[in-house]
Amino acid sequence: MSNNHSEVWKNLQWKNFQRDLLRLQKRIYKAMQDGDLRKVRSLQRLVLKSRAARMLAVREVSQLNSGKKSCGVDGQKYLNFQQRLELAEKLKEANKWEHKGLRKVEINQKNGKMRILKIPTIPDRAWQCLVKYALEPAHEATFHARSYGFRPGRSRQDAQRYVFTQLQGNKNSLNKRVIELDIEKCFDRISHRVMMSKVIAPQGIKKGLWRCLKAGVSPEFPEQETLQDGVIAPLLANIALNGIEEIHPSLRYADDMVFFLKPKDNAEKILEKVQQFLVERGMNTSAEKTKTTRTTAGFDFLGWHFKVLGKGKYRCVPSEDNYEKFRKKIKAIVNNPALATAAKAKKLTPIVKGWRNYHRYCRMDGSRFNLWSLNHSTFVKFKKDKNKGEEEATRLVKEAFPAVPYSVNGYLMVKGKKSPYDGDLLYWSKRNSKLYSGETEKALKRQGYKCGRCGLYLNGKEKI
Repeated sequence: MSNNHSEVWKNLQWKNFQRDLLRLQKRIYKAMQDGDLRKVRSLQRLVLKSRAARMLAVREVSQLNSGKKSCGVDGQKYLNFQQRLELAEKLKEANKWEHKGLRKVEINQKNGKMRILKIPTIPDRAWQCLVKYALEPAHEATFHARSYGFRPGRSRQDAQRYVFTQLQGNKNSLNKRVIELDIEKCFDRISHRVMMSKVIAPQGIKKGLWRCLKAGVSPEFPEQETLQDGVIAPLLANIALNGIEEIHPSLRYADDMVFFLKPKDNAEKILEKVQQFLVERGMNTSAEKTKTTRTTAGFDFLGWHFKVLGKGKYRCVPSEDNYEKFRKKIKAIVNNPALATAAKAKKLTPIVKGWRNYHRYCRMDGSRFNLWSLNHSTFVKFKKDKNKGEEEATRLVKEAFPAVPYSVNGYLMVKGKKSPYDGDLLYWSKRNSKLYSGETEKALKRQGYKCGRCGLYLNGKEKI
């Protein structure tokens, strides 16, 4: 029987499911653009009833998602093929879904404080994913162009590129200032009632979301707190904060924001408007971390340090904190006596490659950021292995520290308010192909930016 369920799951028409769901989502997006809320809600109901959406939701949380093995209060870490198919059937009752409690996990943060993760069960995550499929295209049509966090088709590199457009030489960048905005315990303080008043969905979905929100509250703040570790949490946070970008020229990545000030702009008045916006939603600015900085002094944002050096001169490099965190991670692996040298090299490769890829559009030619010292100390450590000669140690270091080309400010920012739900599949597939390089990128171009096996355009969700 288990083999039968395995075959059934593997032979499902995933290509058709993806196509069917995207077709519905594009219709929701278009209806929202046209202001037809009645049609939007009708189509959202169809998504919840859709077999394609239910199957894809189960697949995403049980097979594709990086946190697929995290268990909730039920202790279940894994779904076998039969359980996946049963869960997809159970999701037919999405409108009557009863959300279970959350498993609390305490983790230490770098500032010495304790953060509590609240993890839903796998079935609850599948329900949240299904609801997200219905909500996201409607709200994508309303989100601000300068909101980049946790949105399909947008990334931190888009935010990085926008900072460059604001600080480049012809923008009078020498005299500019920035407000580095920090929202105090953003996910813990968002008002449930205000958030639900902004959600565009049928009443049945709203009731389910309300029960979902109430599953994670603390007695101290019964009307606040989101499921910050749930599938739908980032979308709900974006819904609550949408519109804050219109107060003053700015950009937002989830709850991280910077406002760009010209010499005559009044920082205090801008912060008053921001505070008023946040108070209406149950939140506050952090007086300790919110500050106004001159662009010539430099500021950190999303793991980068931005600074205007002079007329027409601008620099973006990895921030001190970001580099230090990366360095400690490398040292911990290199100095781990329980790992063999070859295993260390294998473990280092994805970490180094990932870090270099993240920073590939900023300056990486400094002695620190080209990782020469880390590379050398790793070589010295590897050479001490009695079973490895100098030649083998050199080979392993090259494997551990793969070269990644960088192109300062070479990233192409997403156009305006474009969304993957707008139907321009070729545009989005071309953008997603830029995530790859070398032969993979060339092959994707030859194939017209489509998958050579299923013929679908690249959606950016699955790795090539």
